[in-house]
Amino acid sequence: ALAGLLLPQSGTVLLDGQPLSALPPADRARRLAYLPQGAECHWPLSVAALVALGRLPHRALWAALSPVDTAAIDAAMAFTDVRHLADRPVTRLSGGERARVLLARALAVDPAILLADEPVAGLDPGHQLDVMALLAARAQAGGAVLVVLHDLTLAARFCRRLVLLQAGRILADGPPEAVLTPANLRAAYGIDAHISHTDEGLLVVPGKRL
Repeated sequence: ALAGLLLPQSGTVLLDGQPLSALPPADRARRLAYLPQGAECHWPLSVAALVALGRLPHRALWAALSPVDTAAIDAAMAFTDVRHLADRPVTRLSGGERARVLLARALAVDPAILLADEPVAGLDPGHQLDVMALLAARAQAGGAVLVVLHDLTLAARFCRRLVLLQAGRILADGPPEAVLTPANLRAAYGIDAHISHTDEGLLVVPGKRL
């Protein structure tokens, strides 16, 4: 529902004070970029061509790339450090490279809001840190970034504000230290959790199932 792909079961999703469902699709696509969970590309497009797809909401069908489009594509590839992969087919990328390229495609939209659903699923720990660092850098640069995560340690390390859901409803909302408490994790997940403070942030280790 937050991405505008489904109607909410109740309430209204607003974007800049307007109902998201009422916005024309092209307008919505220019203002909100969605990075779905497990995104793949099964065609041997070049990395540059795939990232360029992020500019489709900004131009007429079949129109050539404008200088503004080219600049946005280049900026997105530079930000995610994939310029050197520009000519490589996306089918020949590693998992970490593919994750950065798909993020570059979303950033090429130059959206006001970036919504990423489990962007580190299936990645090794090093690439998880890389992707989360890029998302955090985007937020620090002034972009609005919403991330769906089940890795509570990564969420605590990279996010300033967490919203913890239980059965589709908000259980807690605030900074990581206020949200990731033993009581909240028992209520949300039915677990005892070991929570430690480290130099990198909270470390959350699931204990026993209740």
